[in-house]
Amino acid sequence: MTPESQLRKDIVEVGRRIWLRGYVAANDGNISVRIGPDEFLCTPTGVSKGFMTPEMIIKVNGRGERISGTLNPSTEIKMHLGVYRDRPDVNAVVHAHPPVSTAFAVAGLPLSKCTLPEVIISLGNIPLTEYGTPSTEEIPVAIAKYLKNHDAFLLENHGALTLGTDVYNAYHKMETMEHFATISLAARQLGGEKELPAHQVSRLLEIRNKMGIKGAHPGCQECGACGVTQPTAANERLDDAQLTLLITEVVKQVLQEAR
Repeated sequence: MTPESQLRKDIVEVGRRIWLRGYVAANDGNISVRIGPDEFLCTPTGVSKGFMTPEMIIKVNGRGERISGTLNPSTEIKMHLGVYRDRPDVNAVVHAHPPVSTAFAVAGLPLSKCTLPEVIISLGNIPLTEYGTPSTEEIPVAIAKYLKNHDAFLLENHGALTLGTDVYNAYHKMETMEHFATISLAARQLGGEKELPAHQVSRLLEIRNKMGIKGAHPGCQECGACGVTQPTAANERLDDAQLTLLITEVVKQVLQEAR
């Protein structure tokens, strides 16, 4: 188990990264980590995520009440705690306002096109949740119906949310989402995305299962456009060399057939 002192440092580092990348402005954004059955670390309200220190991180219980720390916990803590209640496999949550992803959220557009192999493997489609007033129970309620099958969300007229097995895992999903949104926007400006066919999406989902990637993943079963469903988990676990060869070969074929 990672010591609490290290988890505090990890939260500070992820805060620094989202600030440096321009995923947050001023005092925006919030980060949390589960450290016990009823204990969580979270970022404070009213502090820039680029200038935090480990001592600023707050410890709260499952009701959002402060256990330790001198600052007040994030006003969005209800959203984080709602995730932890419904997803026992999630140990970290990152909320930010990455510009391109947030533009999709403001435009009312989900990131649901099956276009990039890496995104299909890591995130699947990214839903747009209904608008909720920040700091209220409206956002946890809006997210709840998507939690079972997704690890990344666009929050309508608000921003983005990612979940992970640890705080870096959650942060990397935020990076992937924003990268995907940027490419999707450019592709639409060039005439529109060219989606991968159903059989290629199915092969990519099989790779995900063979990799043993943890976390929810819906495939494309919810959009209905390509007819792909999440494949049954494979019993076989590939070693690193086999996995690298498999991913390289399938991605090559996918890109070739999509031309």
